[in-house]
Amino acid sequence: MTVEEPEQLALLRSTVKASRARPPRPRPEQAGELPVARVVVDVELAHLDRPFDYLVPEPLAAAAQPGVRVRVRFSGRLVDGYVVERVAESGHAGRLSFLDRVVSPEPVLAPQVLRLAREVADRYAGTLADVLRLAVPPRHARVEAATTEPSDQPEPTAAPAERPEPAGWTRYDSGPALLDAVHAGATVRAVWSALPGPTWPDELARLLVTALAADRGALVVLPDHRDVDRVDAALTALAGADQHVVLTAEPGPAERYRRWLRVRRGRVRAVLGTRAAMFAPVHDLGLAVVWDDGDDLHAEPRAPYPHVRSVLALRSTIEGAALVVGGLSRTTEGAGLVRSGWARAVAAPRDVVRRTAPAVLADTGADHRSDDGVRGARLPTLAWRTAHRALEHGPVLVQVPRGGYLPGLACATCRAPARCPACRGPLGRADGVAVPACRWCGAPAAAWECPSCDGQRLRSTVVGSRRTAEELGRAFPRTPVRSSGAGGEVLATVGPEPALVVATPGAEPVADGGYAAALLLDGWALLGRPDLRAAEEALRRWTGAAALVRPGPDGGTVILLGDAASPAVQALVRWDQAGFADRELGERAALRLPPEARMASLTGPPAALAGFLAAAELPAPAEVLGPVPAGPDLERFLVRAPRAAWPGTVAALKAAAGVRSAHKDAGSVRLQVDPLEIA
Repeated sequence: MTVEEPEQLALLRSTVKASRARPPRPRPEQAGELPVARVVVDVELAHLDRPFDYLVPEPLAAAAQPGVRVRVRFSGRLVDGYVVERVAESGHAGRLSFLDRVVSPEPVLAPQVLRLAREVADRYAGTLADVLRLAVPPRHARVEAATTEPSDQPEPTAAPAERPEPAGWTRYDSGPALLDAVHAGATVRAVWSALPGPTWPDELARLLVTALAADRGALVVLPDHRDVDRVDAALTALAGADQHVVLTAEPGPAERYRRWLRVRRGRVRAVLGTRAAMFAPVHDLGLAVVWDDGDDLHAEPRAPYPHVRSVLALRSTIEGAALVVGGLSRTTEGAGLVRSGWARAVAAPRDVVRRTAPAVLADTGADHRSDDGVRGARLPTLAWRTAHRALEHGPVLVQVPRGGYLPGLACATCRAPARCPACRGPLGRADGVAVPACRWCGAPAAAWECPSCDGQRLRSTVVGSRRTAEELGRAFPRTPVRSSGAGGEVLATVGPEPALVVATPGAEPVADGGYAAALLLDGWALLGRPDLRAAEEALRRWTGAAALVRPGPDGGTVILLGDAASPAVQALVRWDQAGFADRELGERAALRLPPEARMASLTGPPAALAGFLAAAELPAPAEVLGPVPAGPDLERFLVRAPRAAWPGTVAALKAAAGVRSAHKDAGSVRLQVDPLEIA
């Protein structure tokens, strides 16, 4: 082998490699007019929460308009994004990449939704990309192709609605004035305490049609599809089916996207829906309504965890729309809006409340009848007699705080909670003969032994809805018993015939003609939860069930088994939910608790939390509380600050998240502003 052979081999290899290499792709010609597109890319990194500039190829110049979906190359890979602006020049000094392609010419990101998403991201210390995932549904190409050509201008197809009569709104102080303000296009804000009974869906429908009659858009967000169905029926009866669309998950992604496109294109200007509908791109929004804002279904479980009430309040400010926060009960946040003067209260006079609300009696449950069947049903004398009399006139609702059979067990000797030997989870029983099993890992505990006293017998600490239905069947052997709620079918309605309807909170069906009575069992279970909102939530759950009962003058009665001295129990007895919310607000203000102060929670590994707090330059009024255990190898801190100092605090938290993201620090930290639960 000669000396030249290695050189010849190297030359041969380089020649072959060059021949196999793809020739460089020529750069396309950029658009002649407004050649730069500002794009929001779909990346989760906090330090990249800003638009990026790309050149628009001439073939894409007509399609790459603000609001359309595009694909761009970012950090060496293709990612999704939205064009938010076309400009003549870029402020970036380096070389710009070209848009890879326009996914669809449909302008799905409306300008008002983009601004709202930016505000929501800043308020909740999140990223714009996270909010846009919530605001814009995934694309369905066949749906886009099957509908008419996209248009960014309103194209109403339904005849304008006529302003309806006030009807039930005349029962409220300032009710007709609220309708007048909505019809006049005023940016009015109201906290509405709805009267009990079946009329609130019709009142909501009249409020919405009043906005449509003023040639403005309207949006109503409700907790679940059952509430949506009730308002949908009332709105259809009042104004017809062509004035609105329903945005929920039930029809499926394709149908939901088709309805969403009708809203985006301006074909309809009224929307009913659940949580995701808070971002619906309604043209010329004149009214936004959130119903039952205390329901935890209004809190988005995905980052940045926005709440419907806060999002619609921002929309009201940005778009100049009226805002109504309504419900049968009132939250402390609603009370805070009224106390601050930002919103005004809309409620009925006390004499009207007394005529429409059922009679509510509190019973501690200490006095039981001697009958074995009734004693087994856990009904005191007053509750048993009330149910017995009411069944002669119609159905009786029985609300039980827990689903299942026996979801809680304890040692029969020392009363210590029964825990799983394997994972320390709580033990429960699926039915009357089942072996106790862990509610976390499912492991059976047939040979359970108490680690405190060596006892081997178990007793129930919490009775579920299935066991309650079984007990009531024995106590009322000739009465049908129906169940609705967790672990089973959720009934929407029941007939007027006598029956016992056992339901978990939030799953109570509507009775034709109203319930003759309601029994609210185990009030202590709702009041005893280790949560700041336990009493407020208990009152809201009780109010929702009691509102389905006939008025007191018509014989409707509610028996609440709970401590009569509790302020929440007394509020239900007096039907004074607004007064309870005001009292709660005052107590929380004295203790510097939400909503008078603002809070954020930080959850993650200890080392990651230490790094996050070190990077956060919190303003002086802010304070850090904790840490407390939050799970295996996890801790939680709370950051608290007065409302006046909160904008600077949340900005510091968001900046710290950006620093950790840029440095690629190890460990994940969950940042949640205004957490719903504060134990």
